[in-house]
Amino acid sequence: MEKQSRKKITWTIKNFSSLQCQKLCSDPFVVARCKWRLCTYPKGKNVDYLFLFLEVADHDSLPCGWRRNVRYSLNEQKWFDEKTPRRGRVSMFPLNEIHAKESGYLVNGELKIVAEIEVIEVLGKFDVTEETSTITETMDVNGFQLLPSQMELVSRLLERHPDIASEFSTKNPNLRTGYMSLLLSIIETLRHSPHELSNTDLAEADAALGSMANAGFKLDWLENKLDEMAEKKEKEEGGEIRVREIEEELKDLKQKCLDLEVQLEKEKLELSAAKAPISFDDVM
Repeated sequence: MEKQSRKKITWTIKNFSSLQCQKLCSDPFVVARCKWRLCTYPKGKNVDYLFLFLEVADHDSLPCGWRRNVRYSLNEQKWFDEKTPRRGRVSMFPLNEIHAKESGYLVNGELKIVAEIEVIEVLGKFDVTEETSTITETMDVNGFQLLPSQMELVSRLLERHPDIASEFSTKNPNLRTGYMSLLLSIIETLRHSPHELSNTDLAEADAALGSMANAGFKLDWLENKLDEMAEKKEKEEGGEIRVREIEEELKDLKQKCLDLEVQLEKEKLELSAAKAPISFDDVM
């Protein structure tokens, strides 16, 4: 049996009251050479209580015979194995108590969860390298794992286009998250001004849109935006050419004006001399 291993984890969930996701998970962390993560259901799961649990992060690949006897917060001590990779406790805190202003659980909209995890006994090997990891929550929205920074934009997208992924049948969570990140990247690209984008950028965005459409995403609205951006880019390039031509023409005209002004002054002097009376001083 291996030596016991213990770790304290602090998980800060921002904007807890406004979360729309069903499931929220922290980044993985390593205890006793195994990756774990904290997960919760911010809106409860069939009950009006905060459902917080600990699970093995990569439990799908656990070998047969793998077991860990783990003591964690709330005086829980349970065995984790390949058949039971997660443990939790439903009746931790009533959600209405957490959301109450006077409860003190939420500070500036943030909920802080501190978990102490101790692996007491280890059976079977499934080692990972110890890593330094910042705990960052991810949010499950329609099967897409999102970062908090992505949540607002994706929520607006799903509200305006609820059928956006209705024909996207891929169940692999990594692929689903990858496609959603690609979609957000395309949108971020098209948010730039035409001057900041090259034709290569637009061609790559068009290829990415084609790939997502083939995967089952309904993105007609985004294709229209790409066409609009391409049209603006074409107008921008044509406008820049015309501006340069006019500037060159104006430069020539300004030089011609300067030359004419010099010629005008010369003509004025000659005209003034022609208007002067004839002098007889040289003969009288």
